Amino acid sequence: MSYGSPSPRAPHPAPEDRDAPIDVLVVGGTGVDTVVRVPALPVPLADSVGVGPIREHAGQTGGYVALGCRALGRSVTLLDHVGDDDPGRLVREHLAAGGVDFVALHSPTGTRRAVNLVDPAGRRMSFFDARDPGGLRAPRETYLPLLRRARHVHLTITDFARHLFDDVEEAGVPVSTDLHDWNGVDEHHREFALRAQYVFLSSAGARSATEAVMREVLAAGRARSVVATAGAAGSYLLTRDGDGTVLPVPAVPPPAPVVDTNGAGDAYVSGFLHGLLSGRAPQECARMGARAGAHACTGEGGTALIGPAEIERPLPRTG
Repeated sequence: MSYGSPSPRAPHPAPEDRDAPIDVLVVGGTGVDTVVRVPALPVPLADSVGVGPIREHAGQTGGYVALGCRALGRSVTLLDHVGDDDPGRLVREHLAAGGVDFVALHSPTGTRRAVNLVDPAGRRMSFFDARDPGGLRAPRETYLPLLRRARHVHLTITDFARHLFDDVEEAGVPVSTDLHDWNGVDEHHREFALRAQYVFLSSAGARSATEAVMREVLAAGRARSVVATAGAAGSYLLTRDGDGTVLPVPAVPPPAPVVDTNGAGDAYVSGFLHGLLSGRAPQECARMGARAGAHACTGEGGTALIGPAEIERPLPRTG
């Protein structure tokens, strides 16, 4: 599937230009992360532990993907529910500052939160506040006009996003999702895994187990490409058009010391989608994702966003 090769510096449509194309429509996955830098993971059992400054960052998976794609010059709209609260204000301000067109829907239970523990090596453990009520839905009259303008849709695994699949398929828009550390068992993730055309997940254990999940997704679902990220070990790519081999994609050395891995996987997704929208082959998209993910590790709270000039720089050839 080819998207053609539009300019990677396409301007973001003005708010009043509601007929302009949207390169990437991201659905769900915003919130505020509280980042606590701890001396080690797992955290030692103690009544209290001294830590460095505790910081808050608006982002989470949908926000990081949207901001990453926007930093790469893509026009981006993000649709999500947030609360009328201070975290919701932070989300709105952060997305606006990053040039993302945010279509905010009201959440009666408030804006999602997460507490992320980060060790000195940049590794993290996240405690996610999944506070959305079970019946939360996005109005069709709000998202259908966005689907008609979108070149690509990225559905986060926020529960309300699953209810857009039928309309996305009817609109004929390619769709991606990120399953994070899915092990192939949790039913919450399965519909996303089997209905998306570009599926991302995090390697959470032995490579053989990760490859088994990747093959299941490709065999049982609609995926054209399945990608598993493995941090410093690189990533793995499996495509429907390939010969069935899971291809290793080497990690890219970060351009500066690693500070924080929060948002690195989402940056990978942004880099991959940027390559996809530029008409690149899946393996090159994966290498661009690896570069974006490595770059993201050099800043705190997903703030180190790679730009188009850096990601387009010729990548070193690998054997």
